[in-house]
Amino acid sequence: MDTNSSDSNSAPVKRYRREPTPTKDDEFDLSDDDNYVPYVPIKQRKKEYHNDILRRNVLLSNLSADDDNSSSAIDGGEDTNQFISNTVNNSNQDELEHLRKTKLSLLDHHSELKKKAEAKKENEIEKQLKEEEKILEIVAEKKALMAVSELAKGIQYQEPIKTSWAVPKFILKQPEDVHEKTRKKYCIIVEGEQLLPPIRSFKAMKFPKCLITALKKKKIKHPSPIQMQGLPAVLSGRDIIGIAFTGSGKTLVFVLPIIMFSLEQENKLPFEKREGPYGLIIVPSRELAKQIFEIIEYYSESIYKNDRYMPKLRSCLCIGGVSIKEQEEAINRGVHIMVATPGRLIDMLEKKRVNLNICRYLCMDEADRMIDMGFEEDIRTIFSYFQGQRQTLLFSATMPKKIQNFARSALVKPITVNVGRAGAASQDVDQEVEYVKQEAKIVLLLTTLQKTEPPVLIFAEKKQDVDAIHEYLLLKGVEAVAIHGGKDQEERSRAINEFRSGEKDVLVATDVASKGLDFQEIKHVINYDMPDDIENYVHRIGRTGRFGKKGIATTFINKSVDQSILLDLKHLLIEAKQKLPPFLAALESDQEKYLEMGDGEKGCSYCGGLGHRITNCPKLEAIQSKQASNVGRKDFLASGTADW
Repeated sequence: MDTNSSDSNSAPVKRYRREPTPTKDDEFDLSDDDNYVPYVPIKQRKKEYHNDILRRNVLLSNLSADDDNSSSAIDGGEDTNQFISNTVNNSNQDELEHLRKTKLSLLDHHSELKKKAEAKKENEIEKQLKEEEKILEIVAEKKALMAVSELAKGIQYQEPIKTSWAVPKFILKQPEDVHEKTRKKYCIIVEGEQLLPPIRSFKAMKFPKCLITALKKKKIKHPSPIQMQGLPAVLSGRDIIGIAFTGSGKTLVFVLPIIMFSLEQENKLPFEKREGPYGLIIVPSRELAKQIFEIIEYYSESIYKNDRYMPKLRSCLCIGGVSIKEQEEAINRGVHIMVATPGRLIDMLEKKRVNLNICRYLCMDEADRMIDMGFEEDIRTIFSYFQGQRQTLLFSATMPKKIQNFARSALVKPITVNVGRAGAASQDVDQEVEYVKQEAKIVLLLTTLQKTEPPVLIFAEKKQDVDAIHEYLLLKGVEAVAIHGGKDQEERSRAINEFRSGEKDVLVATDVASKGLDFQEIKHVINYDMPDDIENYVHRIGRTGRFGKKGIATTFINKSVDQSILLDLKHLLIEAKQKLPPFLAALESDQEKYLEMGDGEKGCSYCGGLGHRITNCPKLEAIQSKQASNVGRKDFLASGTADW
């Protein structure tokens, strides 16, 4: 009992948890240290936050405008720069070093970065231009457009041909400012050496009274802009490249001078049998050749009938599809002027039925079509038959830079006369573009025909489409005729004559009727389909709106049309200040930012399209792919030359 009492009165026993004996592995357990987060003062945290923002902004090559205010407020000292130097990549070290040395604010540095970005953009444009130059060098002919014999002998003419014509003294006395004002007023762009002044009347050009009377009968009282500048140049013996929109009067620029030169030669020494021609005009199609021949005949006959002192000129039409005997008979009598297509002319030259020994005047109308890929050798073959120097003229409504550069190799100190951009559409044509499904086209034609009075011209790409449209219109009671390369020359001539005379209201045709043909009073041109080439489109719609008169062009398009052609069409409409349909306005391309660059050349320098550059030219790509496949010229140009 005593024992119990003594235990109860004693102090309580202290109990301790025994610590586990540390093992060898526990000596290396650092888990507590890993979870430890040291305290960072708030001032230091703010500084690190600002440094992080500064680092991100400097690393970006193009700072956004929204960050200007926030970033400019940050003034990074030595610690900031040290922090950035340790975090940015090597590509930014130069910029940071520049920032330290110059002690620029971040806003000033931002401005410098913007300037560098703009310079980089300019470098991209320069790179694009250099790439285009290389492509042009590759596609351009290295061999000059000259006869093989001239190339072999190294013959190069340094001075143009001299003629007896001279600019009137009263015009020469006028200051150059007066001539520049005239050119500016009529939108005439002229390039070359020793330029001739523009002359604003036929009388001042020293044309005989009988010729001026004949012009007035055709309601031509004053020269057109291309005639003001082009006629003085040609009359003085200069080689020229003439570019103007369709219906601007280009034909008279080469027809009137050759008539005057031929009259002068006949007066000096009459032409004998089998002599001539003195002047040669080459064109791509039979219909165009016949039209020019008739113009020459009209003015030659008018001069002979109205002036008894003037001799009678003899001209000859040399084209395929007609009897060669009639052409030989004309040549045997002696001929002053010949109008020809390349195929028949080469055939007659090779068979020695005609010679170019005294020919001193050569004109190529629609020259871009003949100098374009595949036709160079034909032209060189014809050139090889010339004896001595000649005056050379090239004319077209569409002549891209590549063709102009190549053509200059055949000319001596040429003058380039340009009225409007090469390949531009006439401002007198109202262009309407409609989206029509393929199966609805032929039915919509009747409605479209009712927009205007006749005569109306309908173009289609394929011969079978021409025949189908013609048959449909005849069934509906429309007075229509049709022409294409599948019809013989007699049928083609009869159809054109009936349409010209007004017997028929509608002419349905392939592009054979689009090159240079002049139909009076055409009210309306309908493109049943969009051509594969924007140049053909310009030629087609150029059959209306001629000589200052208004016309309408309606074009059917659908999803089958290539996007590059639609882009060309879009920018052509914008240039001509035409109404843009919503489906064309919505069409965009990555290449549009390069359409107008520092070279002054709009669009493609190869084909003249405004919706792309030469680096993305579909026409060039198609030609190159066909050349790579060793396709013959007749095959890869079948869509164009089959009708010529």
